[in-house]
Amino acid sequence: MMSDTILYVSDHAVSTSVLAAIKPVGYDVVSTDRVNQALALLFVMHSAAAVVLDLRSKEEIGLEFARELRAIHSGVPILLRCCEHVGPMPSWVDAYVSVSEPLERLTCLLRRMLNGDLALRDAPRYVSPRDAA
Repeated sequence: MMSDTILYVSDHAVSTSVLAAIKPVGYDVVSTDRVNQALALLFVMHSAAAVVLDLRSKEEIGLEFARELRAIHSGVPILLRCCEHVGPMPSWVDAYVSVSEPLERLTCLLRRMLNGDLALRDAPRYVSPRDAA
């Protein structure tokens, strides 16, 4: 079932600027600060148009949640908003955006994912600038 809602899961208070940046993408945004609540919301909604995981202090939990989510809802695009990440992202995350990047990058990736322009095989990989040298 296709949904018109983006689920935003964060381990800290979601800033209004982040939600305001996502809103013009054309979808409703539901946010939660708990992974268990996110699963319950997905169950009630039956699906989501996309899921944004902003679990910076719990990145490993976020990656594990993304894997569970991919197994349950294989067609839901998953965008990870994370701190500087070294190395390749796991295959069950469609894209990532660093928290240090402008919010426009987040909305651009969301639009591409929702339009089907960003296939899993095209997911960007990120190497921290300090480790790239």
